[in-house]
Amino acid sequence: MADIKTEFEEAAKAVKTLAQRPDNDTLLKLYALYKQGAEGDVNGPKPGFFDFVGTAKYDAWEKLKGTKAEEAMQKYVATVKSLLK
Repeated sequence: MADIKTEFEEAAKAVKTLAQRPDNDTLLKLYALYKQGAEGDVNGPKPGFFDFVGTAKYDAWEKLKGTKAEEAMQKYVATVKSLLK
């Protein structure tokens, strides 16, 4: 797990250096995978109805409920690597 954790942290830094901003769906996927890998299942109350961005992020993260942290980290790293190419 230590190796994937290191890769995960490196990918989190590398994603900030992307030459082009990913589309919103990819950003939501990255957000959800990162949160699932770093914190586990979604927690806290769902944002209010008029908080569209917060609700979208919450929903994306909630879809990953039950996914193991290691699996989320691996998917996050793979997604970032594909964006860096």
